Amino acid sequence: MVANKTPLIIIGDGETGEIAYEYFTKHNSFFDVVAFSAEKKFMKNKTLFELPIVALEDLEQVFDPKVFRVFIAVSFTGLNHVRARLLETAKLKGFQACSYISPRAFIGEGVQIGENCFIFENVVIQRATKICDNVTLWTGSSVAHHSVVGANCFVASQVAISGFCNIGENCFLGVNSCIIDHITVSKDTIIGAGAVVIADTEPGKIYVGNPAKPLPNKTTESFINNI
Repeated sequence: MVANKTPLIIIGDGETGEIAYEYFTKHNSFFDVVAFSAEKKFMKNKTLFELPIVALEDLEQVFDPKVFRVFIAVSFTGLNHVRARLLETAKLKGFQACSYISPRAFIGEGVQIGENCFIFENVVIQRATKICDNVTLWTGSSVAHHSVVGANCFVASQVAISGFCNIGENCFLGVNSCIIDHITVSKDTIIGAGAVVIADTEPGKIYVGNPAKPLPNKTTESFINNI
């Protein structure tokens, strides 16, 4: 461990875990990644980047939750419900989760950012905006003033969320999608790549096109239940 840095365990040993490792080790000065963790049934290796992979079920027995922080590095699997479940599991074990905020992101005045958020480079979060817990904002996305992004959302690259919007929990916003101002995107909604949302959405539906319309006879229930 590096002196004056907080020791960090990345929960997730897949592609997102590898991305998180790169960002935490090369682009931050606050944390020192010391291990990875995953649920036993999904573990395929014992090490990653020459660091141990510890079963999540045993994590608090190996690492003191009072000393070590965690970061849940899982993408939008199960419409973000897997990432949410793992965060809750870690918290029940006594661990505190940290967030990664790129030094190349713009964060306006009065912005609130919750725990276990992954804020990539060239993200713009304007004033008086709230980013709730466990949110991913991928490269180049923007959240305009006075908007709220609910817990466990995944916002892909180059998404534009306009002012005074309310994005419900567990949503997925696809690459280059756009939400005009004063819109509510209900929980468990998928917004397809390039979709332009000009009206409030209904929960649990998949919206595509310009203007965005819900796909007939299709819901996000299968994404949530098939995990």
